[in-house]
Amino acid sequence: MTNTENKWYVIHTYSGYEKKVKADLEKKIENDDFLKSKVFNVSVPEEDIVEVKKGKQKTIQKKLYTSYVMIEMEVEKIIDLDGYVVGHRVDSDVWYIVRNTIGVTGFVGIGTDPIPLDDDEVEKMGLSDNENKESVVHHLINLTYSKGSMVTIVSGAFAGNSAEVLDIDLKNQKVKVEITLFGRKTPVELNLDEVEIY
Repeated sequence: MTNTENKWYVIHTYSGYEKKVKADLEKKIENDDFLKSKVFNVSVPEEDIVEVKKGKQKTIQKKLYTSYVMIEMEVEKIIDLDGYVVGHRVDSDVWYIVRNTIGVTGFVGIGTDPIPLDDDEVEKMGLSDNENKESVVHHLINLTYSKGSMVTIVSGAFAGNSAEVLDIDLKNQKVKVEITLFGRKTPVELNLDEVEIY
């Protein structure tokens, strides 16, 4: 049974330094064979947020965890007399290099002892199934309207008409609205970016 395994840890950074810390650590790893053998991934999880404003979609990236960088390292297992793993020990040289990277304030843990993320946390963050470990991407729509809102149709055959939002289908990026056509209320399905709030 091997006495080491790979674990994900969380590094605390100054706000706004997350990407700089990631880039600096990756450069150190690239130039140091010892680090290459101990550190496998550095990640700043992000999500893509698609905003719809004035009928136009714009994608912006947002950090999921401000002031935190995730790092996957080989660590030593601490095993009790019964053979159970009771903890993990980060290599002191790796700890020193990471801890002394500009922008890093420390590892998340107890005192100076970093505590690894458990498997559930790793999965929730998308680190376990993300091949490049570069970032976690979610496609979200940040709409200015909701069900029941009065909107204006800004493009397509019904442009210029007012409508009430009946339903929003984020998965397919569609919105169902009700407009008045020939004196009757009629439901119409449109793309999310074809309507905007009054």
